[in-house]
Amino acid sequence: MGEQILQVNQVKKHFQVGKGQVLQAVDGITFAVNKGETFGLVGESGCGKSTIGRTIMSLYETTSGEIFYEGKNIHTLNEKEKFAYYRKIQMIYQDPYASLNPRSTVQEVITEPMEIHQLYPSKQEQLDRVYTLLEEVGLQRDHANRYPHEFSGGQRQRIGIARALALDPAFIIADEPISALDVSVQAQVVNLLKDLQTQKDLTFLFIAHDLSMVKQISDRIGVMYLGHLVELTDSADLYERPLHPYTQALLSAIPIPDPDIEAQRERIILQGELPSPIDPPSGCVFRTRCPKVMDICAHEKPVWTAAETNHYVACHLYK
Repeated sequence: MGEQILQVNQVKKHFQVGKGQVLQAVDGITFAVNKGETFGLVGESGCGKSTIGRTIMSLYETTSGEIFYEGKNIHTLNEKEKFAYYRKIQMIYQDPYASLNPRSTVQEVITEPMEIHQLYPSKQEQLDRVYTLLEEVGLQRDHANRYPHEFSGGQRQRIGIARALALDPAFIIADEPISALDVSVQAQVVNLLKDLQTQKDLTFLFIAHDLSMVKQISDRIGVMYLGHLVELTDSADLYERPLHPYTQALLSAIPIPDPDIEAQRERIILQGELPSPIDPPSGCVFRTRCPKVMDICAHEKPVWTAAETNHYVACHLYK
């Protein structure tokens, strides 16, 4: 186990949605990210994984709980410390086109954070840095004077990666960075991120819903369902021995290239719809769709348990 760079302790993020209703987007999440690793956070749409990413970025305030970066609580930092924190941690967004100002050139997009943090004060130093970043992400120098609409989706995401690297961060939150891209481009972007991690000693929180792609980049994976973390272990262990029924269902949906194996294996089909985070089920939040539901699941919330070495799960099957 390496040095922990980020700790998320019992974090909740609730939103008031009118008429006294509360949307429980994240409801008590605890995990840690080790320096230099890629921590994958997966789950279907609406489970709260992007919300926890934005809360770590301090775009949202926590409803309760604590987030520590390099041992410091990010919500008790003074203004100077916050400014330094915002330089150390950056985000790559899901939609590369929506996250880029269409009226700004690539050069302006990448140099904006440099100007805010007063790095590379001369225009020539900034331009040289832009050229270096573009080449590092697989683009060309002459792309600096073009606008976002002149690029393909994969190229725009490379620009977003270059912008995230502009401040030499140590920690990057990649919020579904490949979900809006063609399948043929997804592997290229994942390989780029892996190469950059090695070159720059980066730490990643990689948020996605595609378990097959997350496996390729993540050292450890946490599985979220309806605002809760239900399983966490090493990437290889999760695929070889998934413990939680929800994880098992997610993995069964991944197609296997061998047609003979694919035809014989059992697919787990979850019944019912994803419950609303405004009115989640009592007890275990997964019980309304779980094929292994028991009586205890309706009235008792499962406890986070080390079912195996470095393999944690929240399920009554492993009490």
